[in-house]
Amino acid sequence: MNVILGIDIGGSTTKIVGLREDDSVLSMLRVRAEDQVTSLFGALGNYLSSNGLSLSDIQRVVLTGVGASYVEGDIYGIPTCRVDEFTASGTGALALTGQDSAVVVTMGTGTAFLWAEQGGKVRHLCGSGIGGGTLGGLCHKLVGVERFGQINKMACGGDLGHVDLSIADISNNAAHTLQPDMTASNFGNLAEDATPADLAAGVENLVLQAIGTMTVLACQCCDSKTVILTGSVTTLTHVKHTFEVFERLYGNHYIIPENATFATAIGAALSSLHEEKP
Repeated sequence: MNVILGIDIGGSTTKIVGLREDDSVLSMLRVRAEDQVTSLFGALGNYLSSNGLSLSDIQRVVLTGVGASYVEGDIYGIPTCRVDEFTASGTGALALTGQDSAVVVTMGTGTAFLWAEQGGKVRHLCGSGIGGGTLGGLCHKLVGVERFGQINKMACGGDLGHVDLSIADISNNAAHTLQPDMTASNFGNLAEDATPADLAAGVENLVLQAIGTMTVLACQCCDSKTVILTGSVTTLTHVKHTFEVFERLYGNHYIIPENATFATAIGAALSSLHEEKP
């Protein structure tokens, strides 16, 4: 079996995707990366074992992500190459959605905004330090949890009315483009008796709305209405609702593909595979 492994070594997680020669996905694996290099080798061993593969079954390893720079040479004697993270993210996002072009938003520890077109044409628009790392760090300090699963569960029971200032709180006659329940100020109405769930919901809302606002600017920059959302932050329950609001307000179309957290790893493997084919 000739399998190409795409491995995305991120700031907090490592994702592995195996592609067969016909571009079909063998399986996917995601592990938390306390230490990026250690996590890579542990995840690789886990992937081979769980799929019944040996080293001889792997044709090539393709590394991407911020942690790829810490790995030198070939891995276990397997030919190993590297694809820059932006190219991998853009390629993977288009492949998962079937779009010809789009603004691609990679919501990981931080957030990257890209313009991607078929044929591997990917341009970095800008980046933001607001992302999953912000969510985890603030929630760790405010409510004592930092794992996405814990934060998500807690935030689902929160009330934003105890944290955020809404348009209705400050105006009886707002502009026609603004709805009364929209956020006027994140954490601008923090109640003294706000619960941990309220605080978690407030932090989650702050992070998602900040990213959403930047997607609007990215679309205007590229004269596009299509946005593909990828990365670990897409697993949060409130992501869909938040971007539905942005869709109604600004007319952009937001796509969260299945396996959005693996877009960069898939794109890395595809970039390598397509280099072999005219």
